Amino acid sequence: MIYLDNAATTWPKPEETIAAVEDCIRRTGANPGRGGHQMSLAAGRIIYETREVVANLFNISDPARVVFTGNATESLNLALKGLLKPGDHVITSSVEHNAVARPLYVLKSRGVEVTEISLNKDGLLDPDDAAKALKGNTAAIVMLHASNVTGAIMPIGEVGKIARNNGIPLIVDAAQTAGFLDIDIDQMNIDILTFTGHKSLFGPQGTGGLFIREGIELVTLKEGGTGSQSESFEQPRDLPDKYESGTPNTPGIAGLGAGIKFITEKGLDAIRKHERDLMSDFIEGLKQFKRIKIYGPADPDLQVPVVSINIKGQDSSEIAFVLDRVFNIACRSGLHCSPMAHKTLGTLERGTVRFSFSYFNTKKEVNQTLEALDKIISELP
Repeated sequence: MIYLDNAATTWPKPEETIAAVEDCIRRTGANPGRGGHQMSLAAGRIIYETREVVANLFNISDPARVVFTGNATESLNLALKGLLKPGDHVITSSVEHNAVARPLYVLKSRGVEVTEISLNKDGLLDPDDAAKALKGNTAAIVMLHASNVTGAIMPIGEVGKIARNNGIPLIVDAAQTAGFLDIDIDQMNIDILTFTGHKSLFGPQGTGGLFIREGIELVTLKEGGTGSQSESFEQPRDLPDKYESGTPNTPGIAGLGAGIKFITEKGLDAIRKHERDLMSDFIEGLKQFKRIKIYGPADPDLQVPVVSINIKGQDSSEIAFVLDRVFNIACRSGLHCSPMAHKTLGTLERGTVRFSFSYFNTKKEVNQTLEALDKIISELP
């Protein structure tokens, strides 16, 4: 199998990730923070050490401000519903994933005003449009760091300056960029950073989290057992316990920590160069086909390793089906949980065929995929 659906979930995982999950289940099966015995303490150390490696990756000075969740969607729901209240105004982009779009849809019904910034034909955003959208009641800007449809990278640093200069929190969805792009929460003026573990961070599914800058208070989405202040009916106020009720996914978090350590050992620059080289070769190959339309920048310097296409006159799902069943190539077709992006691109009716690359893909696989597309096109009327 040639697996090119890494924007959905990266596969395969590093052996270090698999080993960490297995070791945690076999040797550290207890609940962290729910006892004073050796196994509970060992589980607690796993959680804390992973919190530290996440903090180091994003230049977060206080690891306690890293909160673990089940995925980026849960993180974004906590950030948006915990921050915004009726009468508030929020700015977002016109290419957001449903992890942002659906919570905002609910919040609109509760009296939150939403402004969507339109992007250009390549799916890129002009920071000045964010500044122009500001209002007196603007309570937040929420934006993905890179599109999961076109791969286009948003100018988070510039938007962050606008947000900071106006005293407005910036919420960033880094699902497609954490583990590929350098992210520095201070340099980019990010107030809430949400991430998922199972994509470019090489962690297991069911892992994710968010950074919450000091001074920002979010209403909790859930309350319950935290292993701390158990004598009180009130939810603990200290982070991370305030937002981490219930038994954590310790094996998954162990795997996430191992995935990030893998990135650190290989070097983020080396990983990024390899994936960019694959993307560059793929894009150049696609440009040779007159019947293929590439969506987005089609420029490795302006996007993460995600490339969406359509073949003229063909349904995206049919092309993906043939690639899978005939050529054993896994990609993704359809709307990719991002109808806003497809509405912006004009592909809402048929979606796109999306290819996304990982550190474990090879140039040979890129060439084989281009050959498969060539054969498919050659047999079309």
